[in-house]
Amino acid sequence: MEMKEYKKNFIEFLLKKNALKIGEFKLKSGRISPYFINTGMFDDGESIGKLGYFYAAKIVDRFKDNFDIIFGPAYKGIPLSVATAISLNRDFGMNRGYCFNRKEIKKHGEKKAIVGHKIESGSKILMIDDVFTTGGTKYDSIDLLNSIADNLEFVGLVIAVDRKEVDKNGKNAIKEFEMKTGIPVDSIVNINEIIRYLRENRKITEEEREIFERYLRKYGVE
Repeated sequence: MEMKEYKKNFIEFLLKKNALKIGEFKLKSGRISPYFINTGMFDDGESIGKLGYFYAAKIVDRFKDNFDIIFGPAYKGIPLSVATAISLNRDFGMNRGYCFNRKEIKKHGEKKAIVGHKIESGSKILMIDDVFTTGGTKYDSIDLLNSIADNLEFVGLVIAVDRKEVDKNGKNAIKEFEMKTGIPVDSIVNINEIIRYLRENRKITEEEREIFERYLRKYGVE
């Protein structure tokens, strides 16, 4: 199947901004990975604007217009929610609300736990974040939002890159999340798509491809 254009452009964007690094990297889990994704490289107006576009393109591709509010968990989800809402309006003609949570509740002024668009009973919420590791932040966000309003519908969760790996317990954390919450998770791209694109465009050597595939045979999900 032909890869969609926004996915190709996103991979090129990752490479251009040096947000996708190929080499040998020790992850927080202790694994030695042949690649590393660092969304912290999107640190200026141009790059965060483009990142918002890629999230918006994925959202429209997967979820159409079936949501009311974009929610990004603090802290990394804050600029993502803002940039995505701007792109949805500017590039796709979809004016949607955005909001995010406070890490610490203010003791003065507006003491609300959520900043941004008001969440009301029956709101359809689409969550976005940069990565998915254990899902802890996402579970906490769902609990928080459900404490604010009744009958919320969580349409989905979109992340930047799905590494498609098992967690430290040998489980697929994303599948576990989907089964527990009923919320579908999708990504702008996944590691298999990245490897395919790099190989087809001769941006990695055969030796590097084999290292990638060996790593995924050991830690990848089925």
